Amino acid sequence: MNIFQSLSLIYELYFKKGLPDLDKIQSWGLLAVKIGQIHALRLDFLSPEKCQHLSTLYRKNTPISVEDINILIDKEGGDAFRENFSYINDKPLATASVGQVYRATLKNGEFVVVKFIKANFKEHFERDVNRIKKFFRIVLFLYPKLKKVGNPVGILEDVERYTLAELDMRNEIKGGEMLKNIAQEYSEKFDLSLLSFQKLYPNLTSENVMVSGFINAPSVDELLSQGLFTYQDMLNLFFIQGFYIFIAGKFHGDIHPGNVLYDGKQFFFVDTAFIGEVGDRIRKGLFFFFEALSHYDYPECAKWLNEMAEKRIEGKTFDDFTKDFIDLYQDYTGSTVSQVSLTQQMMLTIKLGVNAGMEFEQGIFSIIRSLMYLDGMVLKCNPNAVLVQDMRPFIDAYKSAV
Repeated sequence: MNIFQSLSLIYELYFKKGLPDLDKIQSWGLLAVKIGQIHALRLDFLSPEKCQHLSTLYRKNTPISVEDINILIDKEGGDAFRENFSYINDKPLATASVGQVYRATLKNGEFVVVKFIKANFKEHFERDVNRIKKFFRIVLFLYPKLKKVGNPVGILEDVERYTLAELDMRNEIKGGEMLKNIAQEYSEKFDLSLLSFQKLYPNLTSENVMVSGFINAPSVDELLSQGLFTYQDMLNLFFIQGFYIFIAGKFHGDIHPGNVLYDGKQFFFVDTAFIGEVGDRIRKGLFFFFEALSHYDYPECAKWLNEMAEKRIEGKTFDDFTKDFIDLYQDYTGSTVSQVSLTQQMMLTIKLGVNAGMEFEQGIFSIIRSLMYLDGMVLKCNPNAVLVQDMRPFIDAYKSAV
């Protein structure tokens, strides 16, 4: 992404009166897409319509041109790497903005997939980030009001942090193992039998390549597009992700429907390089917030939102906030997901709190991102669902361990 494109991106996100041009944003590369995705969560300073429009960047994807697999293998040890396999398909099973995935067979007969990061991709990304950081600092010096609107340098640093995590395949191994260990730790308290994890091969994994077991299952995204993912399936997935958020405080940080596979019996979490994490204050506060929300107890919701904040409000400020909170939720009771989006309502709620003087840790946006994905899945499989009521059994199940 060059300087001219950076200027254009700022215009599309902050100053354009209409909706941003998503095709343009995608044409400017991964960094531009990641910045757009982060802004989809920032209803605290962008309009609901713009956030909703930008959220489609989580699903839209412009594949990279296919790179010769032999070049990728040679960068990972060449013949020494090839010796582990009896067969590697030279046609990619999938391509994405970052890398390519291939079917393969190990010499012991196990079917696997090999995922490569595109050659020199990390270096190009870091170069673009450093260039754009310098540019944004100049823009902020000339137009300091922009920092009050969204602080593009801070947003860029957040994008850099989790994208670099995704660009190191070893983090996907660590993330998968972490989620698996958490599930095992709580296996006697919670029924997580619907969740499975792909077999990982750390000895064949490095920064730019990962080998994992082949899973013969479609993605939830594919199932939703075919009308084959039921609302009960969705609730089961919601229960699993809710467990990680509310109980463990560590969760799959990029749980879009393409990163969950489902064979009709088991869910498989993939692309686990980025693990969302929140402290006990957010974890517990959010749980009790949703417990109150599931019973439409809005004054209690307002109380727990304040408890979640790193900087809280008191006295008349809190009383005024509670009245505004109740007004915000006046049409929420009994509403379906198609009538009132849970994600949009949560973002408006955070915005209301911030405007009242609350401050929240950055990790809360990872949770909102998860809710955005889950909310979108519910909308596709059952737009008439009253999700917040259907969450009540989950809330009751979680409560013993919060």
